Amino acid sequence: MSNTIIAAALDGLSKAIAANPDKARAKYAPATAKIVDGLRCRVTGPAGESIETDMPAPMGGAGSSPNPGWYFRAAMAACCSTVIAQRAARLGIELTRLEVTVAGDGDNRGILGLDETISAGHAAIRTDVQISARNASAEALHQLVQWASEHAPVGRTVRDAPANALHVHVT
Repeated sequence: MSNTIIAAALDGLSKAIAANPDKARAKYAPATAKIVDGLRCRVTGPAGESIETDMPAPMGGAGSSPNPGWYFRAAMAACCSTVIAQRAARLGIELTRLEVTVAGDGDNRGILGLDETISAGHAAIRTDVQISARNASAEALHQLVQWASEHAPVGRTVRDAPANALHVHVT
């Protein structure tokens, strides 16, 4: 898709929201995970979209699909890439390369419950962006990536850590 089409879509949406800020409020589509076999899960959305997850053999799975943590990092990388490309389109920057890699570190004692003082979550997350463009300086590209980092919803959700309400329904 061309920068012109992307920029026009974003400008149209921005104008509609500026005219009626209530249109900015969003309810995000739910994702529902069900165990299929062993630790393999099928995650579905309301429009029939789906992904599967599994854990590696040392964690009790069959390793048949990426694990949920990998999808978490993939979501961060894809969201960051998307927002960089959107902003570049609006600024008229013609990207020739954009590659975002998200890696992380953790301690498996947390997921295994071997030490309650150790979190099961990521202990560190690193985002590496490789970027170049036909018509932008290194400084402009650095500013573009910084802006996108502040506006990418998945990354901001991780940094802002909103409350996650847990509701258990025993059936």
